[in-house]
Amino acid sequence: MSDEKKIKSGFVNIIGNPNVGKSTLMNLMMQERLVIATHKAQTTRHRIKGILTGDDFQIVFSDTPGVLDPAYELQSKMMDAVKESLVDADVILYVVEMGEKRLKNEEIFERLQRTSTPIILLLNKIDTATQERLFEAVEYWHDLLPNAEILPISAKENVNVDLLLTKIKDILPYGPQYYPDDQLTDRSERFIVNEVIREKILLNYTKEIPYSVEVVTERFKEELHLISIETDIYVERDSQKGIIIGHKGEALSKVGKEAREELEKFFGTKVFLKLFVKVKKDWRKKENDLRRFGY
Repeated sequence: MSDEKKIKSGFVNIIGNPNVGKSTLMNLMMQERLVIATHKAQTTRHRIKGILTGDDFQIVFSDTPGVLDPAYELQSKMMDAVKESLVDADVILYVVEMGEKRLKNEEIFERLQRTSTPIILLLNKIDTATQERLFEAVEYWHDLLPNAEILPISAKENVNVDLLLTKIKDILPYGPQYYPDDQLTDRSERFIVNEVIREKILLNYTKEIPYSVEVVTERFKEELHLISIETDIYVERDSQKGIIIGHKGEALSKVGKEAREELEKFFGTKVFLKLFVKVKKDWRKKENDLRRFGY
């Protein structure tokens, strides 16, 4: 083991309030669309790793759910993932947007203030700000988190993202390569399928519907030039099932078509996708259901 090549390597965990651009940023740094990113809050429910490997480095990014004060059991599980990410990070990327104040969960923010882990505070969406507002934001965050390095960025416009990667490599310790060169994420193909379908539901339905949905792929079979997939979409009430399916099944067909096209691009082959809608009453509040769904 002594002659094993040492590279810059470690775990870089991304935290922040809902909808500040965490998932967009991770996809940009990975140069791969690994995590779903929409304009709706609470898009990310799980902690998802993205593995970026170069000749002399391996950065294991971790996208986390948006920080909030939990209102039900699912959100409590999501905040447990955020708290865990503060403990096992080599670098914390704390993403805020212009005009935003401190985290919506006081306990997590206080942990952030006390941590000895290096923090890079990313002032995102600077493309919408004046120089005066940017200066005020830097002063505000410097007072709250004096140990953090502050870097203005725009994930949407790809401003300062290359500089961020350089800073991360500088901070990371020398260590082993944790994953093979060609591995992009710690998540399975089934998980990727679930997330793509859930994204299409977030984009195609309004109000409470997307937040009452869980997606579980029961069959994923690779055949010659084809992947055959069967997936269950769970909702909490019968009325929601009707909305998901839509008139003559049109709404569900649209979700299936958009998800299949996205999955064919991701996997690079034809995909046969079959969707089923089922009711699991109040699953977001039940410990056993949440455990079954991987929370």
